[in-house]
Amino acid sequence: MALQSAIINVMAGAAKKAAWKLVRDFGEVEQLQVSRKGPADFVSIADTKAEKTVVQELTRARPGYGLLLEEGGERPGKDPRRRWIVDPLDGTTNFLHGIPHFAISIALEEDGNLVAGVVYHPVTDELFWAEKGRGAYLNNQRLRVSARRKLDQSLLATGIPFAGRGDAADHTRFLNEMATIMPQVSGIRRFGAASLDLAYVAAGRYDGFWESGLAPWDIAAGIVLVREAGGMVSEFNGGSDMMKSGEILATNSAIHGPVTRLLRDAHKKTATVDRGVDAN
Repeated sequence: MALQSAIINVMAGAAKKAAWKLVRDFGEVEQLQVSRKGPADFVSIADTKAEKTVVQELTRARPGYGLLLEEGGERPGKDPRRRWIVDPLDGTTNFLHGIPHFAISIALEEDGNLVAGVVYHPVTDELFWAEKGRGAYLNNQRLRVSARRKLDQSLLATGIPFAGRGDAADHTRFLNEMATIMPQVSGIRRFGAASLDLAYVAAGRYDGFWESGLAPWDIAAGIVLVREAGGMVSEFNGGSDMMKSGEILATNSAIHGPVTRLLRDAHKKTATVDRGVDAN
């Protein structure tokens, strides 16, 4: 049985307490009051209630830590070295459409380094958690990324640009990514919750995941999970500033290079088309 540290217990407790209310609201999804905060980017009362609960629990346990929140923005703490990074409802669109695929994501950053992460899937009661140097787990089971070495046997996940996310150039780039990668792999999935996509890479359910235009709270916990499960995480070009760029590629070690090269080829095609349009 995996022994959770005090910090993981705090994070898991906060996620599960918020999840109870989310699951209750999910059962009454048609009755939720919904406001618009941008094109195709919804925020519900359930979202804000979950964030409030998570913040209360984390602050009670570690009152000096700062916070970076999807809805509440950044809140500096008395401890300048540590902050929580929280997405109280990753997969809001799924939630509001009655699709049972959403999660609560909490990460801990210390001195600019991600040191712990929790992704909780309330509907399935799956708690993905990891701590730097201690491994990644699903509930009490140790996780490892997949061992597949061939692209044509690999299942990848991604995120698709939509209304309000990215411009025409971003959409074109993504279409080129898909056109380049699809013929090389066993399949591509789009489930709509980046934190769970990363957790699934850590669990070996997906062999890899790529997406751009993400926020720190979308990926912080998942980065810890994949790394601690033995996987590789980078930007598309191999860089390591995913939290700033919002661009992430997470895979097992065997296919990371090949997928990086495919993405590079796709972006070259996009650049060539853009230069041709400019020339006209």
